[in-house]
Amino acid sequence: MTPGLLLAALMAVSVWGVFAGIRMYRADAKLPGDLALALEVGSTRTGAVDSLIDRMGMRYAPAVLRLMGPALVARYRRRIDLAGNPGGLTIDRYAARRAVYGFLGAVGFLVFLLRGQYVVALLLLAFGAFWTEVGIWSAIRIRKDVIERTLPDFLDVLAVVVSAGLGFRQALDRVATRYEGPWADELRITLRQMDLGMSRREAFAELRRRNDSEQVAMFVTALQQGEELGAPIVDTLVSLAKDMRRTDAQNARRKAARAVPKATMMITTFMVPATMILLGAGLILGSGTDFGSITGE
Repeated sequence: MTPGLLLAALMAVSVWGVFAGIRMYRADAKLPGDLALALEVGSTRTGAVDSLIDRMGMRYAPAVLRLMGPALVARYRRRIDLAGNPGGLTIDRYAARRAVYGFLGAVGFLVFLLRGQYVVALLLLAFGAFWTEVGIWSAIRIRKDVIERTLPDFLDVLAVVVSAGLGFRQALDRVATRYEGPWADELRITLRQMDLGMSRREAFAELRRRNDSEQVAMFVTALQQGEELGAPIVDTLVSLAKDMRRTDAQNARRKAARAVPKATMMITTFMVPATMILLGAGLILGSGTDFGSITGE
């Protein structure tokens, strides 16, 4: 088969895939109960494009999960939990997006590879393989930073409320209602688990498992140790907030120290040569030199 015929065949397959995806999106297909629930969860939190991608790829989610294997599925389920289920993302919706993006990336790679545009082909292949991963990785970092910024102030407020006479459970509920964001969501999940019969120790252990943050681990460990040793909860919270602020200051100094060599390299590599070229060009143009006499033109 000649390259022209192969390219035409690939384009025909791509067009068929688009129309098949639209037909699947509009069809009232009977999905298994767990997949139908996964498609419904977070539907109000995701955009129109992601919703369309989910519906196009949901049929192929079980096959993707089987190819991934139990160990890889468990690892990605934990990563999605660490990201806070951004946009209503679940493991089934993740598999659906991997199927669609992988198909689009593979088709684009083959099309542009045959056209000789190798850079674009590699970019499309990387898009199909890693686009969903980039979204999860970014959500994990942003969520972790927000939680670690919120936690010290939360502990100060919680210590004040506890010292006013409320029990720890009631104080935790009262303060959590005043906060918004990922940390407040985590606290509401923890409180809900305790309402359903889970012990406080188990609920906070689950809180630590859902968050890959050193400060959250410090918070849970301090609470558990204080409960075992009978230490006053107010003193524990105040001391923990001070330690977290000290840790934040140390982390900020380390980030600043790492930023200095990067800034120096950028200045040396780009700004200094560009400045020298600009100054040299200004001097030459301002000197009134007749370049025609020099070049003989």
